[in-house]
Amino acid sequence: MRKFVPICMISMLMASSLTTGQAFAADMPNVPGAVAAAVADPSRPAADSVRDADRKPAETLAFAGIKPGDKVADYAAGAGYFTRLFANVVGPQGHVYATVPSPLFVYPNIVKGIAEIQTYAVAHQNVSVTFASALGAVRFPEKLDLFWISQNYHDLHDSFMGPVDMAAFNKAVYAALKPGGVYIVLDHVAARNAPADVTDTLHRIEPSVVRREVEAAGFKLEGESIVLANPADPHTVTVFDKSIRGHTDQFIFRFRKPKG
Repeated sequence: MRKFVPICMISMLMASSLTTGQAFAADMPNVPGAVAAAVADPSRPAADSVRDADRKPAETLAFAGIKPGDKVADYAAGAGYFTRLFANVVGPQGHVYATVPSPLFVYPNIVKGIAEIQTYAVAHQNVSVTFASALGAVRFPEKLDLFWISQNYHDLHDSFMGPVDMAAFNKAVYAALKPGGVYIVLDHVAARNAPADVTDTLHRIEPSVVRREVEAAGFKLEGESIVLANPADPHTVTVFDKSIRGHTDQFIFRFRKPKG
C-alpha cells in the first residue's frame, strides 16, 4: 500500500532511499472514524464506490485532515465524488460548498455531474452548489477550514478557463480560508521540465509549478502524500489514454495558511 510522507521527513527519506535503493515511505496515517464511516456508507452511489480502489479516499481524506464540523470547498466538484464524502464527514454542523466554474459547462459530463450534485444537495442541507467564474467560484459566505481541488488545478492554466490569473486565484483561496486553514491540491504529475502547454495537451502539471504558485500566495507546504503515486507512469501520454487512465502518477500537496 502506498503511503504519505510529512514534508519535514521528505529530504531525509529521499536520502535514505538513495543509499539503500529502496522506495521511501512513512507510516500510514490513522483513518479517523468519521472518514472510515463515510467511505463505507452503503448509501454511496455504486459509480462512486467502484472508483475507490483507484482514488483511495480513506487515505486521501485522512491526509487532508477533514473532520466533523468543518467548512469545506470542493472546487470544480465534477460529479460530486468528493462532495458526498465531505458532506458525510463534516456532518450537520459542517458545510460543503461544491463550486462549479462556468467555463467547465462546455463539457456534457460536467453538466450531468452538476445535476447529480444538485439532486444530492436537495436532501442534504449541509451542501450548497454554486456556479460562477473561475475566480468568482472562490468566494464563500464564511471562512473555510479546507479548500480542495482535485485533478483540476492544471485546467486553470488553460485558455478555455481564461486562462486564470494564478496569483489572483491562490490569493483568493488564501483569503477564503481561516487562519490555520488547509489547501489541498491533488493532480496528475507532468514530466520534469515539461512545456507549459502540458496542462492542455496531457492534462498534467509539474508539482514544482504548483508549489511555487501556491507558496507565492503565502501558504506553507506542510505535507505531501504519495498514496496515489505511480512510478510506472511514463508521463508522456494524456491522462485519458487507456494505458494509464485511472492509474496516473498523482501528487497530493497539503498547504496551510499560517495562523499568525
